[in-house]
Amino acid sequence: MLNQSNRPPVIGITAYGRNGDQQYYQYANYVDAVREAGGVPILLPPEETQIDTLVGLVDALLFTGGGDIDPSRYGGAGHSTIYRIDPTRDAFEIELARAAIAKNVPLLGICRGLQVLAIASGGCRLIPHVPDRFGEQVPHRVHQSQPTTHIVQLREQSKLAKMVNSQRIEVVSWHHQAVEKTPNGWRAVGYAADGLIEALEHEHHPWAIALQWHPEMSLPNDCSQALFKAFVAAGKLYSRCGVSQSALATC
Repeated sequence: MLNQSNRPPVIGITAYGRNGDQQYYQYANYVDAVREAGGVPILLPPEETQIDTLVGLVDALLFTGGGDIDPSRYGGAGHSTIYRIDPTRDAFEIELARAAIAKNVPLLGICRGLQVLAIASGGCRLIPHVPDRFGEQVPHRVHQSQPTTHIVQLREQSKLAKMVNSQRIEVVSWHHQAVEKTPNGWRAVGYAADGLIEALEHEHHPWAIALQWHPEMSLPNDCSQALFKAFVAAGKLYSRCGVSQSALATC
């Protein structure tokens, strides 16, 4: 039997909801990124109701990209470009996020995952379609089915800038929505050149970071590797120390 202190951390990864063929799925690059960083990835189906049990089983949680969140979840308005709404996934991930934040489980949100964490925290709405607000000075996606790249500027003293050892990074971007403002309990630490919020860090949680871009799509980029290694390392410390704020803060 593997010693608890020596076992690799278990990383829960949110998945798409049940499709017409009665299948759950998720893109393999999330799994690959976690695995390459030393974690053991497991997919979490959206219809699961035992939220506390799930939170107790994992050492860290990765909230992934996907379709748009139902505007009714944040008091927003509809838009013709909103697509692939899954109310079951929305409800599951928002509840999961709230439980994980409360228990100091290490969290990484990616694209939709950033938006889920923001809505779960309250105090912010989503921009329904980025070009309507920011224009096309910065391409955040080519169209619905194709990502693109652009530069993100990180705040100098942020955990994220220290983690990737850079304040200016090129990222893979694939979204048409974004947070309107900084949600409750978070601080914005990364911006695109058009002013769009690209990265959040939690003000009180020992390790909670949310990104509007897709680091799993830019491996083996050094910054992306550093990010996933730090995330998995936080899961490792959590598995040993539980909710120890001081221990996780050192990661």
